[in-house]
Amino acid sequence: MSEILYSKYTKYGGIVLEKLVITGNTSLKGEVVISGAKNAAVAIIPATLLINGVCTIENLPNISDVKLYCDILKSLGSIVTWNSEHEVTIDNRNINSYKAPSDITSKFRASYYLIGSLLGRCKKAQVGLPGGCNLGARPIDQHIKGFEALGADVEVTNGNITAKARKLTANSIYMDVVSVGATINIMLASVLADGTTIIDNAAKEPHIVDVANFLNTMGADIRGAGTDIIKVNGVKELKGNATYSVVPDQIEAGTFMLAAVASKGDVIIKNCITKHLESITAKIVEIGGNVDANGDHLRVWCNTRTNKATIKTLPYPGFPTDLQPQMGVVLSLSKGTSIINESIWESRFQYTAELNKMGAKITAQGKSAVFEGVDKLNAAPVYACDLRAGAALIIAGIVAKGKTEIYNLNYIDRGYENIEEKFRKLGAKIERIDE
Repeated sequence: MSEILYSKYTKYGGIVLEKLVITGNTSLKGEVVISGAKNAAVAIIPATLLINGVCTIENLPNISDVKLYCDILKSLGSIVTWNSEHEVTIDNRNINSYKAPSDITSKFRASYYLIGSLLGRCKKAQVGLPGGCNLGARPIDQHIKGFEALGADVEVTNGNITAKARKLTANSIYMDVVSVGATINIMLASVLADGTTIIDNAAKEPHIVDVANFLNTMGADIRGAGTDIIKVNGVKELKGNATYSVVPDQIEAGTFMLAAVASKGDVIIKNCITKHLESITAKIVEIGGNVDANGDHLRVWCNTRTNKATIKTLPYPGFPTDLQPQMGVVLSLSKGTSIINESIWESRFQYTAELNKMGAKITAQGKSAVFEGVDKLNAAPVYACDLRAGAALIIAGIVAKGKTEIYNLNYIDRGYENIEEKFRKLGAKIERIDE
């Protein structure tokens, strides 16, 4: 089973060049089922290293980042068994290394969660500097600050991050900036530490809550996840022998919501937590779209040209930076002049150059971009420069007149499972072609 799941990623290693070809001017209609959250999955898998036992994770998204993480765990001594394409059982009773292979960790950003997990379990960790999408400077100083506060010595040399501690002791840690990655990493490192660790000014994203819930299911004592202050009461061990289901993906759901609006479509989005989508829902309604939430699904439809808006990305519960490019497509086609202020990443507007190739009128400078609404987009060959930019270009291709070709699919496949199949079921004319 694992070979079948992995073959898709192997394809993207350079053996075959692929592109998406989209024949546009389509209005999306139908139903789509949301996968497990990528951002939760890539933190929960390394978190299993804290368990000296066996656990099963359900509702995993079948994406390349998840497969890479499973390969890393195998290299450390884990036994990873795929029960289905969305469920894996991990046996960590025979972990025999604290050194993560740098050739894999360099491929994606979330590999830094190995530091907190290995430090918690082995009291030492060596992890190659993480890679991933190029969104500008992404320092890990807050991670290091947290590890050092718990008693670890941390060095960054020769492309590796090395952390060591005789023992980890709880401490009060104030985050100088709200950081999702640092919040999770400190939480991981402190689960087995002596005493009660307090993380102040913590990030509150849904996947932080999901990681805390996973760890608590396995025997941890974490309180306050989803608020500004998280308290981690250290325990002696995590017992495992339990099954956990990953939370639905807030960003994938938001992507399809915005695709429905951009295409003047009517889409029912299933298996989502509507509360996690309130900031997106509010903006869609503001610009003239419609959202009807009902239990674990919602309907999004739009039958008119949308209005202009001003948006500022913020940590949860604000408007997510990971939905900013997708919203950029909507605003490119909206009436009037819209503005997006990006407060999280300094290089998130690279996608605007690709949209401009398709006829958009966007002026981006620094962390702000001005969108002069146009009547339509036209097809063009475009290149995904990061994961969410790739999703935005797919939406642009679906609404554009003509046949759009999208390259650099490895970015898209890092975070979206079977994205072309899901869009096809909504009526999009989209196919993946080998070159």
